[in-house]
Amino acid sequence: MTRKIFLSSPHMSVEGYEMQYVKEAFDTNWISPLGENINCFEKELAKKVGSKSAVALSSGTAAIHMALKAAKVEAGDIVFCSTLTFAATANPIIYQNAVPVFIDSDYESWNMCPKALEKAFVKYPHVKAVIVVHLYGLSAKMDEIVQLCSTYNVALIEDAAESLGTYYKGQHCGTIGDYGVYSFNGNKIITTSGGGMLVSNNENDIEKVRFWATQSRDPVRHYQHSELGFNYRMSNVVAGIGRGQLKILHERVEKKREIFSYYKRELEGLNGIEFMPSNEWNEPNYWLSSIILCGTVRPHHIIEALEKENIESRPIWKPMHMQPFFEKYDFIGTDVSEILFENGLCLPSDTKMSIEDLQRVVNIIKKDVLMESHARL
Repeated sequence: MTRKIFLSSPHMSVEGYEMQYVKEAFDTNWISPLGENINCFEKELAKKVGSKSAVALSSGTAAIHMALKAAKVEAGDIVFCSTLTFAATANPIIYQNAVPVFIDSDYESWNMCPKALEKAFVKYPHVKAVIVVHLYGLSAKMDEIVQLCSTYNVALIEDAAESLGTYYKGQHCGTIGDYGVYSFNGNKIITTSGGGMLVSNNENDIEKVRFWATQSRDPVRHYQHSELGFNYRMSNVVAGIGRGQLKILHERVEKKREIFSYYKRELEGLNGIEFMPSNEWNEPNYWLSSIILCGTVRPHHIIEALEKENIESRPIWKPMHMQPFFEKYDFIGTDVSEILFENGLCLPSDTKMSIEDLQRVVNIIKKDVLMESHARL
């Protein structure tokens, strides 16, 4: 069988930075959710993105959950949430016994549509928080979204799980709203194998989250808990991987951009293909190079053709308001997110891909799918 090409797999540094920090954790016997790696990873990431404070957690999902809690979201509260996203964005709303209302996308950004968000505010003026997603490394239209949240005095949480290294008008995504969330899952642009980070310029809120995430243990000699706690802290070993990965973030972003540029150069001229949007205010990390199919070829045709050659790809996220668990909740918008899902495809975007690997993917799309379809026509 030909060598497997992954959609987006972990990629450790050539220099071995990660192992140096992991070894340090083992050598000093700091392998619990305490230690120098955690402290430094938080400070180094906060400095990298330009945020005043950060707390390392067990997952991006945990970070969203803690952001909602910091924003004082409680049972029965309304939370607006991008519908075109992974379920991890919406699940923490339910953890807080709050009520999600899903907001449609627009074609210009593939992210939360400000016009739909404005309609949602009119319908639900007492909303408690907004979770906006920066999908696949594309930034949302933050000026309009920030203005609306400011007008209605609502907390803004940025789910930048897929967008570390993406800029909106020169500012890191995840640092524009009240709280920002990053994920270090194995498929993300940098990884700690699993884990996440919550950043904010509100240092008091970050300290409170650190308290909650450490089982809300009161600062006394005996074990005392005056608030509900969570076991959400990142381990010192995992944080060591993150410190090493952070050193080569710029390399991973550059490679992702090269992959996108290659696909666009080779495939843009084919009938029936449109690429994820580019905007003058957006500097994406291109976590996953994604396309829209406008002709007779459907996403599953390409997915199946690539699968036969041991190559991973996948559809665009299925919107939350179409998911069996979430379909009972309100949705504000039209059909943009549904159209993107029905016609969208994420191409393999692994940073270990060679030019030969990219050629394999492009040749399969050209020869085995699109050209055959054109011939049938």
